Amino acid sequence: MEKNGKKNVSKIWPYISIIFILLFLCSVVYIFFFIPGGEEISRRDIKIAGKTIGLDFTTEEIKLMFEDVKENLDHYKTLRKFPLNNEVPPALYFNPIVPGLTFEKNPPPAVKLELPEVKVPDNLEDLAFEPVTVLAALIKSRQVTSVQLTRMYLTRLKKYDPVLKCVVTLTQELALKQAEKADREIAAGKYRGPLHGIPWGAKDLLATKGIKTTWGAVPYKDQVIDEDATVVKRLEEAGAVLVAKLSVGALAWGDVWFGGKTRNPWDTEQGSSGSSAGPAAATAAGLVGFSIGTETWGSIVSPSTRCGATGLRPTFGRVSRCGAMALSWSMDKIGPLCRTVEGCALVFNAIYGPDGKDLTI
Repeated sequence: MEKNGKKNVSKIWPYISIIFILLFLCSVVYIFFFIPGGEEISRRDIKIAGKTIGLDFTTEEIKLMFEDVKENLDHYKTLRKFPLNNEVPPALYFNPIVPGLTFEKNPPPAVKLELPEVKVPDNLEDLAFEPVTVLAALIKSRQVTSVQLTRMYLTRLKKYDPVLKCVVTLTQELALKQAEKADREIAAGKYRGPLHGIPWGAKDLLATKGIKTTWGAVPYKDQVIDEDATVVKRLEEAGAVLVAKLSVGALAWGDVWFGGKTRNPWDTEQGSSGSSAGPAAATAAGLVGFSIGTETWGSIVSPSTRCGATGLRPTFGRVSRCGAMALSWSMDKIGPLCRTVEGCALVFNAIYGPDGKDLTI
């Protein structure tokens, strides 16, 4: 009986397989042709969309808005045929000044800090954690060259990045050219100021001509924007040396980017927080002289707190955002991350003020 049962099963098994295949194909056809999806909008879609923002539309309300929603979809499709680059600002811009109040628009006086009297240590790497003021004093007195500092920081970036994951692009070739230029100018008596020759890192949502600007996200990991952000230009004019594009949480959120999770240098089991993840980690770890980050909602303050850096989140409308990835036109701000308050003051002094492009300044 057992053998006969096995024979019977083996005879009908091919037919069972065919039935299952037919059922599967019928299901696919039904889903493809009869279940609403793709670009068609159903009333159920509106119901679900409402729930995501805490609204519960009645059947009558959905019926009233249904045709307008479908019409709006056509309008959106038309708008998307005209691409707008990131650098194109909206026609309307946020002005936080209360109507009726007036303020003096005279620029604040330039920051003037006495640079300390210091001597270069025997081991150049002992300077890695020194603040901008000390580095500036050593360069100005020509006890150390910009090239020496730049090579030291490039070496440290290469050494510690595999653990910290704070570097998106090492800008070694550009950095050495800028450092050599700084040394020539300083030797010729053309000292530009306290940032002259100081190596720095840029959060990788600031555009840098000829160098990738990835925004930390896979779709943009090979993006090259053919311009320098205003902040990048101003730091170049101040003589600073760009050594790296530093990690940003994907699309300016958190500390995870396409290269991994940026780490807190004092506890590598911990993320650095974000989204100015790389700037905070690299500055705190002594991998750059200073860095530039951005903040929409805590993205300078939070990683600075986590990593032990000194971050300055400027008032909205103080630093031009031209050339920076826009997350929120009415909230985005750009500011320095350093190792001291004095360092932040010197960097901020070099980057603030109108550029004729960001209308909120």
